[in-house]
Amino acid sequence: MTNSLFKINAMILLLTVLMLLTGTAAFAQTDQHIFDQAGLLSDSEISDLEAYAAEKSREQGTEFLLLTTDSTEGLPIETYMGDFFDGLADETGTENAVLLTIDIGGREFYLAGFGTAEQRLDNERVELVLDRITPYMVEGQYAGAFRETIETADRYMEYKPGVNPESIFFQTWFQAAVALLLGGVVVGTMLYNSGGRNTTTAATYIDRDHTRVTRDSDRFRNKTVTRRRIPKNNNSGGGFGGGGMTGGGRSFSGGGRSF
Repeated sequence: MTNSLFKINAMILLLTVLMLLTGTAAFAQTDQHIFDQAGLLSDSEISDLEAYAAEKSREQGTEFLLLTTDSTEGLPIETYMGDFFDGLADETGTENAVLLTIDIGGREFYLAGFGTAEQRLDNERVELVLDRITPYMVEGQYAGAFRETIETADRYMEYKPGVNPESIFFQTWFQAAVALLLGGVVVGTMLYNSGGRNTTTAATYIDRDHTRVTRDSDRFRNKTVTRRRIPKNNNSGGGFGGGGMTGGGRSFSGGGRSF
């Protein structure tokens, strides 16, 4: 009886260890998230962003990575980014990642989603993130651009694939307005039904057989025309990309901008 109990406990312990090892292998977190080859960030910015990226990477099971460079060595930024990720993935086992690449020499940046992030941060969502970080890039606030990338991508990836996370139906102000409107309708209906009905109208006091209109006029007074100036589109640069495949055969979602 004692030997059987010992064997059962041993099997349970072995299965627990195997499950822990399998869970760890499913998401192999890297020790480094910031690869600032162009020297765009200060030491304090790197320290803060490393901590923030590591935290969100653990929560999402997806690495948030930043790569900066002075030159892509004549390669398109997508190719340069893909070669970098292939090397990192082969070395660390990382397959699920969101990677922001900044080429300061060519004044371009590219955002890509690998592995599960390819669906959770698809091309449409990538464009929404790019809309948010472009002002940071134009102003040279590269740390702010990466933090905004992590924060926005992290939020977007909570929604089901194919859903627009910026839809008005998901906005807090819209939901609050709908709740207030419904509440007003309910209260108004209750107040209306709480009193007696008024059966007396203006027609009650009018003798239609002895009443007639003596004069009817409609005089035009003036006309007002308002002109509205339509603002021009001042976006800093055109978009490009749309996802693809790395040289190592890893597919990704993506999109880029110039700044």
